[in-house]
Amino acid sequence: MSDVDVRPRHAVILAGGRGTRLRPFTATLPKPLVPIGEDQSILEIVLRQLVGRGFTGATLAIGHLGQLIQAYVGDGSRWGIEVGYATEEEPLGTMGPIIQILDRLPEHFLVMNGDILTDLDYGQLLGAHVASGHPITVATFSRDVNVDFGVLEVDNGVITSFREKPTLSYSVSMGVYALSRATLARYERGVPFGFDDLMRDLLDRGERPGAFSFDGYWLDIGRPEDYERANLEFDSLRERLHLA
Repeated sequence: MSDVDVRPRHAVILAGGRGTRLRPFTATLPKPLVPIGEDQSILEIVLRQLVGRGFTGATLAIGHLGQLIQAYVGDGSRWGIEVGYATEEEPLGTMGPIIQILDRLPEHFLVMNGDILTDLDYGQLLGAHVASGHPITVATFSRDVNVDFGVLEVDNGVITSFREKPTLSYSVSMGVYALSRATLARYERGVPFGFDDLMRDLLDRGERPGAFSFDGYWLDIGRPEDYERANLEFDSLRERLHLA
């Protein structure tokens, strides 16, 4: 189904994690402020990309070292986007902070982790979600996993098939979702509630989430190997990321 234009375009950026996988970089800096390419943070890149895709507002869900994020971003005016904040006193998972501020959000909105580098068209994802009618639309990416062993299928003590060191392909979540307020309205405020909890509950209810397949550029900066790759590639990626 084709995407539709959605106004206003608003994003919730999850920026409250401790970034334990990126230590020592995150010992004194929150993960979204870790520099990419030496001249800007991943959070600044995300905000600039959102503005380029027609987003006029963003809410930053902050927790660990959140005061540094608030001091750096301010009201978002230097990037041309209106930024507000939602502070987690205790970790609430991926969806818990959004449920807390649901009455502040438009009918349809974007949710994304604050540590990803991608050229995904956020506006197109949001429009496709509204057009589809799904309770949530998950941006997905194909990942290959190389298995370093011979893989056996065993049935009742008998080997029925064998594959030597296969490569397995999976569709994985990119950490970017389009959501509707009605999807989260039934859940309790102030308690931890993750993306995994939401997906399992929707599937149990027979409410099928949608997938928005993407085959462009995507890195999870929370992974040390991807953070290193992002810094090595960043200068050549500026135009592709709409930052040139």
